[in-house]
Amino acid sequence: MPSNVHKKYRLVLRGTLVVGIVIVLKLIAHWFGWEIISLNPLLSGIVAANVFLMGFLLSGILTDYKESERLPGELTTSIESIVEEALAIYKNKNAPVAKECLTYLNQLTVSIKNWFYKKERTKDIMEKLSGLSDFFVAFEPLTQATFIARLKQEQTNIRRILVRIHTVRETSFVSSGYMIAEITTVLLTLGLIFSQIDPFYESLFFVGVITFLLTFLVLLIRDLDNPFGYYESDSTEDVSLKPLDDLIDKLTKAF
Repeated sequence: MPSNVHKKYRLVLRGTLVVGIVIVLKLIAHWFGWEIISLNPLLSGIVAANVFLMGFLLSGILTDYKESERLPGELTTSIESIVEEALAIYKNKNAPVAKECLTYLNQLTVSIKNWFYKKERTKDIMEKLSGLSDFFVAFEPLTQATFIARLKQEQTNIRRILVRIHTVRETSFVSSGYMIAEITTVLLTLGLIFSQIDPFYESLFFVGVITFLLTFLVLLIRDLDNPFGYYESDSTEDVSLKPLDDLIDKLTKAF
C-alpha cells in the first residue's frame, strides 16, 4: 500500500486509540461502581450542539482549504511564465543573462519547495524573489516593454501567493472555537464514562461510537486548519505540491 494511503489512516488510528482508552476507563468505572451520572436527554442535546459547533468550524476551514488547493498550481504557473519568457530570449538572442536567469529560477523554485517544509525563512524567499528584478532590467534591451511588464506582474503575483500561503499556515481559524469544541468533547467523554447506561454492553458500543466521532472531528479540523503542514510529522491532509515538483524536475533536466 502506498505511503500516502497509510497517511490517510493516521486520523482513524489516532481516533481508535482514544476510543480504546475511553472503553478501558468505562470498564474500570463500571467495575468500581463509579457510574454516578444517570442517562439524561440533555446529554444527547449536548452531543448535538458539539457536533453543530464542529460543523461550523469545519465549513469555515474547508473554504480556506479549497483556496489553498489552488495556490501551489497558481504559484507554479507564474514561475513557469517567467521561465518561458527567459527561455524565449535565450533562444532568440542567445543572451548569457537569460541563461543566468533560468539557472536563478531553478534555484528559486527549489528554495520555495524547501520553504514549504520550513527549511528556509519567508524573508529569505522574498529577497530571492526580488533578485529577479535585476534580470528584468537586463532584459529591457532584448525584448519588448510589454514583456517586461508581464514579467514584473508575474513576480508580483508570486509574492502575493507566497504571502497568502504564509498567512494560511501561520494563522489558526477561530482559536477560541477550537478550545470550546475540545473542552466540550473532553467533558462529554467523561460524562459518557461515568453515565449509567443499561444494558452495559450497549453502553460500550454507544460510548465508543460517540467518542470516535467527536475525536475524529477534532483531529480532522486541526489537520485541515493547516493545508501546508508538510513539516509536521502528524499532518495528513496537505494540499499537493506536484505542480511545483514537476516544474523543478523540468528545470533540473533542462539546465
